[in-house]
Amino acid sequence: MRYQLRVQPEAETDIEESFMWYQDHGLGLGHDFRFELRSALDRISSNPLSFPAVHRQIRRALLNRFPHALYFFIGEENIFITACIHQKRNPNVWRSRR
Repeated sequence: MRYQLRVQPEAETDIEESFMWYQDHGLGLGHDFRFELRSALDRISSNPLSFPAVHRQIRRALLNRFPHALYFFIGEENIFITACIHQKRNPNVWRSRR
């Protein structure tokens, strides 16, 4: 079963901030970040249970090439992306989001 992805507003903000940071630090790097993000989202949508649970029902998917992780939980028909966090940030940031 392929789930519908729902990116929560806080995660959208995380993604946009990361995109802008990479755009400012290298030609085309922001677009590379978005490509890797889409790839991770496709993997999550296709097989969400393949990602480890890191806290209760929250799972984590790591991006390739970029030190970011997507945090998400699975609903009945949807997957809710709650955060896109750089791995050097405080990991508790995503715990308050749900």
